[in-house]
Amino acid sequence: MTADPAIVGAILAGGLARRLGGGDKTLREVGGHTVLARLIERLRPAVTRLIINANDDPARFAAHGLPIVPDTLPDHPGPLAGVLAALDWTAASEPSVLWVVTVPGDVPFPPKDLVTRLHEARLRDGARLACASSLGRTHPVVALWPVSIRDELRLALTERGIRQVGRFTEPYARVVVEWNATPVDPFFNVNTPEDLAEADRLARTYPGL
Repeated sequence: MTADPAIVGAILAGGLARRLGGGDKTLREVGGHTVLARLIERLRPAVTRLIINANDDPARFAAHGLPIVPDTLPDHPGPLAGVLAALDWTAASEPSVLWVVTVPGDVPFPPKDLVTRLHEARLRDGARLACASSLGRTHPVVALWPVSIRDELRLALTERGIRQVGRFTEPYARVVVEWNATPVDPFFNVNTPEDLAEADRLARTYPGL
């Protein structure tokens, strides 16, 4: 599948993984593959370009051959900083692309139809933003963003001190798209050692994930 319209996919891997003892959640293995490798395999066919938002030494991701885009704001202010970095990179490097889809780097089982369904829902509802949901819970970082929102996002981060994704998106027309969680929640995220063990079990039980 080729993305239509053109879209940049951004894997947000800038978190500090404190509950996993530090390091990169994206580089932990689930079912014999790193979470990052699983994300790349799932997202690459659905986007025009794929980037990784990550801080510190980019060499640890070099084997994947993708652009590494660090936060442009200091002190790790959270996922919105990663979204802003992805939007700014897209505006500078892919100026004809008007949309960015973001996925956190701790989600090993993203659905194959993620990009398609977010775009379809946005068009259907005339919304400016679209995000995913499962089990009745919204996942605001799994979202489709217009590149044109980047200046508003920068202002929210630097002038208004907004850090929560939901708080930033609240004033905008947003559509929430629900995914089935059978047999596995496609947005199961790995935050703790227990989560990592469960993700590994799920991946081996349901190899099609």
